[in-house]
Amino acid sequence: MYLQEFVEIAILHFLAVASPGPDFAVTARYSLAYGRRVGRWVALGIGVGILVHVAYSLLGVTLIIHRYQWVYASLLLLGALYLGWIGWQAIQAKPNGQRPESAHAAGQFSRGKAFRVGFITNGLNVKATLFFMTLFVTIIQPTTPTWIKAGYGLYMAVATAAWFAFLASAFTIPAFYERIWRYGHWIDRVMGALLLFLCGKLLLDWWQVIQVLLGS
Repeated sequence: MYLQEFVEIAILHFLAVASPGPDFAVTARYSLAYGRRVGRWVALGIGVGILVHVAYSLLGVTLIIHRYQWVYASLLLLGALYLGWIGWQAIQAKPNGQRPESAHAAGQFSRGKAFRVGFITNGLNVKATLFFMTLFVTIIQPTTPTWIKAGYGLYMAVATAAWFAFLASAFTIPAFYERIWRYGHWIDRVMGALLLFLCGKLLLDWWQVIQVLLGS
């Protein structure tokens, strides 16, 4: 049971972090401007920021869904619609325009500042808030022990930091950056199709919960 949960979480998490967004943008910006070392500290800040979302998800959402089944059904529907919304947006991605030139800015950018940039960017990311609300309500079952949920969260924090640290290094390789810029819209479209599939699965789960509520 928990292995299936973990696999679903890992897939959804990868789709979320791999899709271009605020975290992707700041990692690219600081890596290209200040080099891969600064970019890796930004990545670490993003990873730690994940723990903020995990914390309030563990402390708040799970308590609500244990008490009120109708709240669970409502959040399940909202989560499905949210995944469908971002999937529909991604599947409509268009080719990028002219690629901006990378340039290493003069001067130094401290590790502390780089970490704070990543942490604040992720911690205040509304899409990340919605993603974790969706994840902890729709994929992770209410009966899953808290320590396992915390383990899921720790995995996502480490995996996020590792992914963006990899990107920070890759962005300094001109050939890689050129390909990402040129074919990024196809990556978005594939991810969008997968998210729409997951949306359909969650809507089916929502309907099953509604049937239980109507029958009680």
